[in-house]
Formats: sequence, structure tokens, C-alpha cells
Amino acid sequence: MAVWIQAQQLQGDALHQMQSLYGQHFPIEVRHYLSQWIEGQLWDAIDLENPQEEIKAKRLLDSLIQELQKKAEHQVGEDGFLLKIKLGHYASQLKSTYDRCPLELVRCIKHILYTEQRLVREATNSSSPVGSLMDSMSQKYHQINQAFEELRILTQDTENDLRKLQHNQEYFIIQYQESLRIQAQLSSLATLPPADRQLREPSLLSKRATVEAWLTREANTLQKYRLGLAEKHQKTLALLRKQQTVILDDELIQWKRRQQLAGNGGPPEGGLDILQSWCEKLAETIWQNRQQIRRAEHLRQQLPIPGPIEELLTELNSTITDIISALVTSTFIIEKQPPQVLKTQTKFAATVRLLVGGKLNVHMNPPQVKATIISEQQAKALLKNENTRNDSSGEILNNNCVMEYHQTTGTLSAHFRNMSLKRIRRSDRRGAESVTEEKFTILFESQFSVGGNELVFQVKVSKSPLVNHHYSILQCHMWDNAFAEPGRVPFIVPDKVLWPQLCEALNMKYKAEVQSNRGLNEENLVFLAQKAFSSSSVNPEDYRNMTMTWSQFNRESLPGRNFTFWQWFDGVMELTKKHLKPHWNDGAILGFVNKQQAQDMLMSKPNGTFLLRFSDSEIGGITIAWVAENPNKAERMVWNLMPYTTKDFSIRSLADRISDLNHLLFLYPDRPKDEVFSKYYTPPLSKAVDGYVKPQIKQVVPDGDPMLDADGDFDLDDTMDVARHVEELLRRPMEGQWSGHQS
Repeated sequence: MAVWIQAQQLQGDALHQMQSLYGQHFPIEVRHYLSQWIEGQLWDAIDLENPQEEIKAKRLLDSLIQELQKKAEHQVGEDGFLLKIKLGHYASQLKSTYDRCPLELVRCIKHILYTEQRLVREATNSSSPVGSLMDSMSQKYHQINQAFEELRILTQDTENDLRKLQHNQEYFIIQYQESLRIQAQLSSLATLPPADRQLREPSLLSKRATVEAWLTREANTLQKYRLGLAEKHQKTLALLRKQQTVILDDELIQWKRRQQLAGNGGPPEGGLDILQSWCEKLAETIWQNRQQIRRAEHLRQQLPIPGPIEELLTELNSTITDIISALVTSTFIIEKQPPQVLKTQTKFAATVRLLVGGKLNVHMNPPQVKATIISEQQAKALLKNENTRNDSSGEILNNNCVMEYHQTTGTLSAHFRNMSLKRIRRSDRRGAESVTEEKFTILFESQFSVGGNELVFQVKVSKSPLVNHHYSILQCHMWDNAFAEPGRVPFIVPDKVLWPQLCEALNMKYKAEVQSNRGLNEENLVFLAQKAFSSSSVNPEDYRNMTMTWSQFNRESLPGRNFTFWQWFDGVMELTKKHLKPHWNDGAILGFVNKQQAQDMLMSKPNGTFLLRFSDSEIGGITIAWVAENPNKAERMVWNLMPYTTKDFSIRSLADRISDLNHLLFLYPDRPKDEVFSKYYTPPLSKAVDGYVKPQIKQVVPDGDPMLDADGDFDLDDTMDVARHVEELLRRPMEGQWSGHQS
């Protein structure tokens, strides 16, 4: 069903959010009458960060205007006449708005479609029996919106009280002036004859007493009003702090956490539209209350009345400034993270965004953002507000960018499109941490003027840790992304984690690297636990409370091996990603099975049954194990080929190698091998035009014990070297070589 049809069925707050997407920048009538055309265009195919895409955007703008004009021409009748004029006006309006910046039209429509789809999805999931997660999210959103409504009512209430206070104070001042006038009249009586003075004095004294009594009462009333208003502001600020904590310390931190996990292969972190709308509501409410507190302070200065109100207002002003400072500094975020691995002289991009940029008049004077690279020690010092002498740990080219305000989406952001790391300066390392684990971060800095330069904030935000060494990169980032606590001190991660936590991270990373929906099952994870902890237990519960340290993960070699746990696992991912992905997806590769397990599994199966498992002894290797008769001993045994690696599969694929070996009949447990692998076989070579037949390489398993190692494994290193040599010869254009008879 078309998104627009579903969007029209939204209700309540969702409908209000949808309607707020439209305005002069893009009228809702255009969305309605061109809904099918709009949803049929490939808006997502246009990269908004690439200026060269402007040509495509201009074509879409021209097409949109043509469609509008065409729709206008087809309108007939009295109602049609009005619509014809309207649509024609919108066509002219859109052309004048976006003709010089067509990418902004694309940005606007992408934002509209994304938001509509989200609102429709949330509405659908909340009414679905399987939407329990969405229900809890909707409940949370409802609570946040309820708190905003309560804040709106409180703010309106204090606004009314403030106006009443101002009115009463103005009347008090008028009466005070009246008392001064009466006092002046009484003073002037001294110049009158006694008879006149006695005649007029009692009346003036009575008036003065009445006015002074009223002033005394009213002064107490004003003081009560002021105290009452201050107490209401205290209540509002307490709720504001609570709401800000929910949005900044819970929702925004969770978004940043999802962004971090996305670097490990987790799901995308999601958009920022809802968060921005909340932050903007916070900004508006905070600013309204700040202005009210300042007006209350002005009234106090205008009419000082002894009492505790001065101290209260000072405290309120300090509190509201702290709240707005936290909001502005916390909502300066990295929307698009730079890569976690940087190489010198290589371009990279990043986007920073201020979630309250459309409010507080920040966008009226676009700030400039600067990017610098700093070390782990400098990042920690910055967090403690220690002096870092403005030193950087390297040099980044094109590291300054002015923030741009996009009216259609209400976003204020800076797009660093062509940054490049020119050089990096390393510290002197003392201790266990190797140079390959030395971490840096990119610091983005700016200065924001809020409310027409009323307040100025220095803001800083740093990206996830990065390194610029090829070795030990992925495991640093996987550990950091997976186990860094939300809102953590920069670079601080646990030295050890529970095995189930690591399993979750490994599974997420594996699926992302291999780009497969088939992840690691419980048996695979038990195999990994056995390898990690040198254990033979097959019970998953035995590992539930075990912990793995960073050293075990990537510094200490596995028993009897010259590589670490991570190096072995990374090798498996790399091999699978490059050469085995379709077979892994098909379930043809068991993979995470040791040699003894393979033997136990195969010995109960018919001869010719085989399975594929990752090599225990080699990084990035996979081997074939099969059951067959041993001709020399007249007994069945399990045979193992020496592992294949990437260099072997660059010569001949796994499927073709399995096809070559005629003694491999059934893929464990009982699937005919051709049924599983035939769709991946290389088609037979066709006869050449000149009558020559092209040769081909085939894999064979030599007969006889000399090719077996002590464990019954076939050593094909020699045959593989020959195969590679033949492959090189075949690439040479030597006439008459390797020719065959015409057939």
C-alpha cells in the first residue's frame, strides 16, 4: 500500500507530526496530488554530500514541476479552476525556491518520506500483536510527550502569574507615586495659614494612612506572588532537568551506543528526527523559562522589596543557565562518524550536527567547526578540563567547516567531505600496550552564540577511538565498540567481559563481515568457547559465568599455536567473506568443528560422506574431512585434506575442488554433493575457434601413504605449487603451448 494512503490514516500525535512536515517549503497539496509520482522516484540514489549529484537533483526538480503543471492543466469545473491556480502557483514557488539548490529539494523529500514511513511503521507495529517492543517504545514516547505537555502547562501558568505580578506591581508603583504626592501635599501645608492647614490636614493624613496601609498589604502580597512564582519555576526546572536527563542521558546516549554497535555490524542507529524534535522542544521550554526568570529579576530590581527573593532568583538563573548549557553541549554530536581506521594521505568524511541548531538563533550566525586529532591522554585530560596546551597529535587537512542550516529539515550541520590525515605523532609508550594498540580520536570543536549572543558556549565532541595501523585494528575496535559503557570516559573499556557478552559481539561481527543472515549458532559458540578456554565441555552453561580478558582475546597465543584467538576468528571471517559466503549461507559449511568431533560424526556415516570445517592449526584455512576405507589396513577411517586458504581458492573454487574429488559423495549428513554444489561448478570449457582445446586444472588426491602426515592428513603443498605454476604458464601468450587435438 502506498505510504501516503497509510499516512492519511494516522491519528493523534502521529498525524500532527506528519502535518508539521509540510509548509511553504513543500506544500501538502503537492504531496497529495503527486503522491504516486513522488513515491516512484529514486530519491535515495542521490548522495546529498556529493555536489556532482546536483545534475540528477535538477532533473528531478524539473520533472516535479512538469508533473505539477500537467496535473494543473487537467483540472476542470469550478473546483478544478481554483485547484488549477493553486497547483500552478506551487509549481512556480518550488522552482523559485529550489532552482539554485535542487539538492535541498531532494533532502526535503527524503526527510518527508523517511518520517512518514517511520510514523506509519510505528502506528502499524503498535497495533500488531508482535509489536511488544514497539509498544514499549510508544509508551516511552508517550511518557516523554506527556512530560512536555506538563511542562507546557507549567510554563503557561508561570507566564500568566508573571503577567499578573507585573500588572500588580505597576499598580503598586502608581499607588506609591500617589503616596509620594500626598506626602508632598502634607509638606506644603506648612506654608499655609493655620486655619487652612487645619482644614486640609486631616483629610490628607487619612488618605496617607489608607494608601500606606494598602501599600504595606500589597507589598506583602507582591512578595508572596514573587515567592510563589519562584517556587513554581523551581518545580518547572526540576521537571525540565528530569526530562532532559531522559532525553540526553537515556535516549541520546542509546542512539550513540547504537551508532557504536553499528560499527560492529549491528543494526543502523536510526535517524535523529525524533531526538531533534525533543531537543528543540526542550530548548524552547528552557528559553521561555529563562526569559521569565529574567523578567522576574527585572521586576525585582524595579521594585526592591526586602526578602529571600533575590537569592532565589539568582539560584534559578544559575540553574536554568546550567540546564541550557548541558543541552547545547550535549546535542553537538557526530552524525556520521569518520572511519575507525585512518591512513595518511587518504580522504575521509564526517558530519557533525547540533540538534538544537534551528532554535535559540544559533543558525542566524553559522558557527565554524574545527577538527583536530588528539591522543588518548589528551582526550582524558579534556574530560577533566585539564590544560592540554592546544596540542594536537597530528595534522588533518581541510579540517575547518562552516555549519549550514537546512530550512527544509531544520538541521544545522557541518559536512567535512575531504579531510585527510597528513601525519600523526606518536607518544613514547612505556608498558605493556603495543604501538599497534595506541589510540587516537578526532576532536570537533566550535563556539555557539545562543539567543543573540546572550550566552556563548564552547562545545567539543570526539569520535570513537581510531588507530592508523593495519595490524591489531579490527579487534581493538570490535572490543571497544562492543563493550564500551554508554557515556563512558574516553577509551575506557573493561579489561575482561563475560563470555556470553563476547559471544553476542562475535556473532554480530561475523554476520556483518560475512554479510550473511546466518550467524553463529549455539554449537558454533561452544566450539569457540572450547578454543578460547582450552576446554572439552560441550555444555553451554559451563561457560556462562566465565570471563575472557583482553589479553586472552588478542595478546596471548592459543595453546600450541603461534596466533591468538582473535587472529584465528578474523581469519575465518576473511576466508568466508572472500570465498565461502554462498556455501556458508547454504548451510554447506559446518565450519566450527574440531578434528575429533568430525571423526565422531563421520564414522557413523557411509563411505564418501564428508564435511567442511575450519582449520584448527592455520589462520584462514578450511579443510575437507571424509570417511573411506584405508586400503592398507582394511578398515574405515576419517581422512583430512591439508587446509585450503585464500591463495588456493584464487586458483580453483571450493565447489570445483569438491567436484574434482570423486570419492566425495555425500555432504554430511546425507546430501548428494552435486545437489549442494553443482550450481557453483565452473561450466565446461568450450572448444576454441582455432581448434585448440584449453587445458584446465583439476585437483587430485594422490594414492599411497607417502602423502599422509602422522595424523592421516593429506599434504597437498607440492601439488598446489605445481598447480600454481601451471596457472602462471597458462597466463603467458606462448603459441603452440598446451595445445590439444581437435575433437
